[in-house]
Amino acid sequence: MATLATLKGLGRELRHNRVALGGFAITSFVLVAIVIGPSFSPYDPTLMDFTAILQPPSWAHPFGTNSFGIDVLTRVLYGARNSFMISFAGVSLGAIVGTLIGMTSAYMGKLFDAVAMRLVDLLFAFPIFVLALMLMLILGFGVQNVIVAIALVYIPNFARMARNTTMVVKSEPYVQAAQVMGQPRLRIMVREILPNIAAPLFVQFTVGLAFAIIIEAGLSFIGLGVQPPTPSLGVMMADGKDYFHRGPWVLTLTGLALMFAILGLNLLGDGLRDLLDPRLRRRSAA
Repeated sequence: MATLATLKGLGRELRHNRVALGGFAITSFVLVAIVIGPSFSPYDPTLMDFTAILQPPSWAHPFGTNSFGIDVLTRVLYGARNSFMISFAGVSLGAIVGTLIGMTSAYMGKLFDAVAMRLVDLLFAFPIFVLALMLMLILGFGVQNVIVAIALVYIPNFARMARNTTMVVKSEPYVQAAQVMGQPRLRIMVREILPNIAAPLFVQFTVGLAFAIIIEAGLSFIGLGVQPPTPSLGVMMADGKDYFHRGPWVLTLTGLALMFAILGLNLLGDGLRDLLDPRLRRRSAA
């Protein structure tokens, strides 16, 4: 099982890949900041202080304050946590459903494969954000609907990838041996096929999480996602644009925080792709 062996050696090889190592460091820093950072903040992310309206960045308020006197750094930490949790839940749901569809489609074949892949192709016809926007208009506002919309956007990606990799793996000797032994199809897919297609799916998950954060921020920015006063990076940027000429730090620093988080996830995804793709590994070694 080559893929499992590759995954076991991934930790040792990570330190030799600067892109993956840089992405891992940035992503780890962001995760630590949004998990434990809010606990150390002396400010409340929703409590207004009209004596500290639109204060520029200072020692007391490193990211300044907004038009309600709320500490921007505190809202960035809470908002990034909310954005990450929503995006993670949406991509996870899309990955589970999409992988199940793709594996079943490849393994069953025939009519199920034809119908499932045509539905996947139909969803692929729409740009990602346009599809998410259309789904939000159908489902309505709210955090749960944002999660469902992100999941529906990413189901086609994982379904197509899972199908293509399963088509290759199902012809391997260990899968055929399991079939000859009379093991149930579900057991074969879970124990023999899934572990050996996990690597590319994990890379897709990492990259997809970065774009999902953009989707969540975009939907919240136009008022279809997280609703104020709940902190969200998109909500904060939408609020900051209204008084950008008086307090440019709100929009600018929130946008930079969003960019920093997405940069880390993209670098990590690209680095993992290089480490897990045998062709790219041979090319870099040469």
